[in-house]
Amino acid sequence: MGVNRWPMLGRFFAGLLALLMLAGCASSISARVTTYEKWPGDAPGQKYTVAPMAGQDSNLEYQSFADMIRASIGRTGLVEAGNPSEARFVVSFSYDNPMSQSWVQQFAEPYFPGPFFGPWAGYYGGPYGFGGGMFYSPPVINTPVTTFKNSLTVIIKDNELDGAEVYRSTAVVITESDNLPAVMPYLTNAIFDGFPANNGSVRDISYTID
Repeated sequence: MGVNRWPMLGRFFAGLLALLMLAGCASSISARVTTYEKWPGDAPGQKYTVAPMAGQDSNLEYQSFADMIRASIGRTGLVEAGNPSEARFVVSFSYDNPMSQSWVQQFAEPYFPGPFFGPWAGYYGGPYGFGGGMFYSPPVINTPVTTFKNSLTVIIKDNELDGAEVYRSTAVVITESDNLPAVMPYLTNAIFDGFPANNGSVRDISYTID
């Protein structure tokens, strides 16, 4: 008596569909962080101030991003000074998101490489054999892709060391859309993630986006 394998195949494809749907429920954003530091051991509890660079003081976008810096800088142990003249540390930052175009290889048209049957469906050679159908592979073409290099650099100087840099860190996130304000919270988090990190370290930090 033959074995009806269609129910088995139906369960397989139903499970595959559920897995694909689950995988599509969450995505992530990844930042590459490069850090240089000579962080003083007595810094926790000391006061800081955020000082704009040239042309930033009247920029509303800058002011919004400065608030994001303040929200993340608590991991350093620093406390914002009520009066900038009281601050030991001076925090400044710059940001950018230039557009660039690169080429990626993609299939010329969507395709489904099947049918394929695993060891649970004996297409040939019994219930535990392997089998499958024909595979169709369309040609691969070079496709232009526009990307944006969202970057944030934070610099902290120590007034007790004559304004010498004690911390410099740059975070970069590559996106396919021009939306720096949406990316900035992840950049600021990445800058201070694991603070102060190791001098000269390059880290990749990922965050889940619901």
